[in-house]
Amino acid sequence: MSIATGSRLLPALACGVIALALAACTDGNARTDAKPQEAAPRAVRAETVEFKPRVRERSFVGTVRPRIESDLSFRVNGKVSERLVQQGQRVVSGQPLARLDATDLNLQMQQSVAELQAAEVNLAASVAQDKRTQDLRAAGWATQATLDTQLAKTADARSRVDRAKRALDLAANQLAYATLVADSDGIVTATLVEPGQVVLSGTAIVRLARSGEREAVVAIPEALMEDVRRSTSARVSLWSNAEKTYSATLRELAASADVATRTFQARYTIQDADDGVVIGMTATVTAGEPASARVARLPISALYSEGRGTSVFVVEEASGKLTLKPVTVAGYDGRDVLISDGITDGEKVVTLGVHKLDASQRVRIVDGR
Repeated sequence: MSIATGSRLLPALACGVIALALAACTDGNARTDAKPQEAAPRAVRAETVEFKPRVRERSFVGTVRPRIESDLSFRVNGKVSERLVQQGQRVVSGQPLARLDATDLNLQMQQSVAELQAAEVNLAASVAQDKRTQDLRAAGWATQATLDTQLAKTADARSRVDRAKRALDLAANQLAYATLVADSDGIVTATLVEPGQVVLSGTAIVRLARSGEREAVVAIPEALMEDVRRSTSARVSLWSNAEKTYSATLRELAASADVATRTFQARYTIQDADDGVVIGMTATVTAGEPASARVARLPISALYSEGRGTSVFVVEEASGKLTLKPVTVAGYDGRDVLISDGITDGEKVVTLGVHKLDASQRVRIVDGR
């Protein structure tokens, strides 16, 4: 290339470089002046705040039992000759339930009658002798000592008659005890012996559930003892008719735990129990604490904390604006948190993913179902 040609190219190259620099500056200014696009609102789940009385309910499954259920037994020894009732049978007070072989008891009764008759004859003879001795003493043919001795014999004869009467009463009672009778109206829930068995006094023969109050018996875990003890009301529903409920009150709470299950037995009296409440049915007892301060129940996932206290994000449904509000936590119940202050009824609180939010963001509420 000649020197002349090179001298002509230099000015052209210089102009090209300047043009490129101007174009770059123009492009940079264009990008700087353009407005950035706004980010789309973030989708969140939210729940509406609703303050209610703080009432915690617990449900326990148990069985329907009578308030009083007794094992009835004979008060004398003997051989069971017949059992007059079956399990599930309704009985009334005074109705015979079972009988013993009363042969020996009849013999004792007859012996007592004979002893009483002998004592009465002896007393009559002694009283007659008293009259003769007194007459002899009056005539001077008997001494005072003889009369005193005779009077003592009469007193002894009279006491023998009294003892014979008591023995006869005892024998009559023993004979009556050979028939086991119901001591109240009720239902036979178990028959524990069969005819032919020889039993001792006190051996359970029949189990009788008295008519009247019915109770729901449930097992309470140790961790819920205080909740149950504080509860002032309860309701009972039966598995056979779950739609009907009965009011109930706690009558008895065991002082010690069952050795095997480590639970405490609670007995709830079923109010106005009708014929549908049958002994042995499965029942559900729902007990609640007395109403206290009003609280809002929210999922624990709604809580936001960065070391400066507990807060929640409240969202305005129309604009999607977020507001971080500090709240007062009254307690926890399972997966829920109980809020007592800081938010109001009707506000929408974000319940999921709160630690990925910023108060400057815009959000939109989506259906969480």
